[in-house]
Amino acid sequence: MRLEDVIIPTLETDIETQCCWYDGTWYTRRDLLKLIESCENGLKRAGFTNGQRLVVMLRNSPLIPALSVAVWKLGGVFCPLNEKAGIPSLKGTLKLIRPFAVIAEHEIPELSEEWPCLTMNLNDTEFPDFKGRIQPDEPEDYAIIFATSGTTGNPKAVPLTHENIIDNCKIVNERINSLSSDDTFLVVLPNFHSFGYTVTIVLPLTIGAKTAIVPSFLPPAATIRALNETKINVMFVVPAIVSFLLMNVEKGKLSPEVLRDIRIICTGGDRLNPNIHSLAMKLLGRDVMEGYGLTETSPVICVNHDCVDQKHGTVGQVLSGYEYRIRTREGQDTDANEGVLWVRGPSVTPGYLHAPEITAERFDADGWFNTGDYVRIDDEGYVSILDRVTDIIIVGGFNVYPQEVEKILSEHPAVHSAVVVGMPHDINGEIPKAYVQLNDGAETTEREIIKYAKEKLAHFKVPRSVEFVEEFPLSGTGKILRRVLRERARQ
Repeated sequence: MRLEDVIIPTLETDIETQCCWYDGTWYTRRDLLKLIESCENGLKRAGFTNGQRLVVMLRNSPLIPALSVAVWKLGGVFCPLNEKAGIPSLKGTLKLIRPFAVIAEHEIPELSEEWPCLTMNLNDTEFPDFKGRIQPDEPEDYAIIFATSGTTGNPKAVPLTHENIIDNCKIVNERINSLSSDDTFLVVLPNFHSFGYTVTIVLPLTIGAKTAIVPSFLPPAATIRALNETKINVMFVVPAIVSFLLMNVEKGKLSPEVLRDIRIICTGGDRLNPNIHSLAMKLLGRDVMEGYGLTETSPVICVNHDCVDQKHGTVGQVLSGYEYRIRTREGQDTDANEGVLWVRGPSVTPGYLHAPEITAERFDADGWFNTGDYVRIDDEGYVSILDRVTDIIIVGGFNVYPQEVEKILSEHPAVHSAVVVGMPHDINGEIPKAYVQLNDGAETTEREIIKYAKEKLAHFKVPRSVEFVEEFPLSGTGKILRRVLRERARQ
């Protein structure tokens, strides 16, 4: 089965039903079907056909779901990219993807010299005429290709099949079984990120739920408007967005009434500050839950069932449909409840695009995928993400999990959040360094933070230095760029 076979019948049911809100206007299912038809006809005129890839660099709008479905109906592959990734990175990714054409919000001369480019406005409802360039076919079962730099910084492309996306939407819907066609999802995460695309755009389309679409979170006024004008009750977001909203409620800059309809707040894409749970209960009367996933797994691997029965500090249990194993860092199976998580199942990508050597590094011969995450799984199957294997700090032969240290530092009354990275040391190999963001108006010293850590942590886990920062470097999806902080520490 293909995604359009799931989505189109849903849209054709009760076609005058509200489907998506954008820029103050509600689109019905009929409106979205018309937009899909316009995009499909425009792509046909341009020569788009089976196995071609359409690269789209547009912020969120109804054009994103419309272009996606139109591309799939024509047997093609939808490829959302981040325009702000930089020209060198974009060129590297485009050479991997080999697009039929590139659609962006404005002209990008550095790209149009090499690839057919089309400019579209987010409010466009008619597809303009243009001509693309036929490229070698990709397999017709590919639905989408995401770009990811991974930990190396080099461009990689992750293709996901129709089966991958359908399966992931299905098992997420089964796990959070309170989701329904009566819900309204907030769409604010970047569509070039698998979390934002699959969980907030495709999932609601497959179950017939409504969406409130915001181009991007910054500036936040558009998100506040969407919360005020629609009855958003489901928010899948990154922790940075939850922190921003709660901090503004706490400061009196945002009324808690704006969030009155929210029933589910689920975070992914980065670790959730443990302090958020108590703050959310205090300000909103409801908790925040966590999930976990990767681009390569379409993306969700784990998520808590709901905000009431969740286990704090965990990302829930592994979703049905996945097999999972714990292995050592060397790739050996182990009976221990702690180690590197490997998974296998219908949501997992078939491999990296045009990169058999990278595929061989992350997959074993039996199709097991190495998540690269070091986890602990308790007796009830709840998963705690200890850290990326590449983020673990080895101090004199002892493993230090940054998230464990960060959790302790975040409990200090003056600390809003902390990030811990390894820095080189002549004797121990590495030692921990903490970057700390303080609460508004709070004061403390490096010595006091280290003293606090010494009282609660083994000596080798205690940060040897603390640097106070106003903000952390963030990716386009709001994820803290540990790599940048690690490089700063090592310099």
